[in-house]
Amino acid sequence: MSTSVTTLVTEIVLPGRVEPSGLETRTRDLPAPGAGQVLLRMDATGVCFAEQQMRLGKYYNQPPFPFVPGYDVVGTVTATGPDVDAGMTGRRFAAVTKVGAWASHLLIDAADLMPVPDDDMDAATVETVVVNGITAWQMLHRTAKVRSGGTIVVLGANGGVGSILVQLARHAGITVIGTASARHHDSVRELGATPVDYRDPDMYDRIREIAPDGVDAVFDHVGGPAVAESWRLLRRGGTLVSYGTAATKNEEGSSQLPVLKLFGQLAAWNSLPNGKSAHFYNFWAGSRCRTQWQRRLTEDLTQVLRLVADGVLTPRIAAEIPLSDTASALELAESRTVLGKVVIIPDA
Repeated sequence: MSTSVTTLVTEIVLPGRVEPSGLETRTRDLPAPGAGQVLLRMDATGVCFAEQQMRLGKYYNQPPFPFVPGYDVVGTVTATGPDVDAGMTGRRFAAVTKVGAWASHLLIDAADLMPVPDDDMDAATVETVVVNGITAWQMLHRTAKVRSGGTIVVLGANGGVGSILVQLARHAGITVIGTASARHHDSVRELGATPVDYRDPDMYDRIREIAPDGVDAVFDHVGGPAVAESWRLLRRGGTLVSYGTAATKNEEGSSQLPVLKLFGQLAAWNSLPNGKSAHFYNFWAGSRCRTQWQRRLTEDLTQVLRLVADGVLTPRIAAEIPLSDTASALELAESRTVLGKVVIIPDA
């Protein structure tokens, strides 16, 4: 049933290149959903690396300041616009927004929603595996296609994507070497990986000691010059999956240049006759064909949520912080001290 009632929404605004404490809160009237839209009440959103880069103006193709960040969301439909099934009202969905989810409510196209099974899984748990879970699933099973019995390296095995990637790989019968700070080594072991200290200047030598014949895949979100070390870890037929440029996060200058340099390096490696391959994982690849892309997202999220429901996959929630204190959530996520994802929830 469509509605013409406006809704008072609270939003967290990134006004420019500011410290987390510089985030601003605003309230405004949100119009009723238009044709094909729904009004979604935010039940959980979160902080991922994209928002950390956006704060510095370093995220590839980010919108101009000011804007409301928030890459993904889990929420409940509270109203529907014309041409939308009114039966969606009261049901929980997930969506990938890229921006806009750090808000108490948001308008979103109904076609962009992914159904969340009606079970006892809370919104924060689902939130941890929307982008992170889809990313990990697609990199492992659609990009690298590592088989059971293989060995992989996961850089940042304690992070939001890394911790899920480790668990998915172990479930698939794959041996995992995971980098993390020493404080997280016990947790990385609990996930089923062999930990290596990323602060160790001889980290790559340590990995070679564990896998002297090379590995089947390396998942590298760091980028920068050290990505060459990830490439050298591969055995013949191995795959490098690069999915970020964290190493250049704080560098001044163009936000696009590090990504373009990385693209060039990966292309150069792919031209070598050594049987190895290099890929840059882009979550939005294929999104121009929106229907097919959205169908693939829904399929992969469904697979991940099924593993969560079965107890195979345990999402790691670093903290749950109210929307009004999003500055603290961003600061915590950037501290590099957390295990899992920092989740933002509605104010009480």
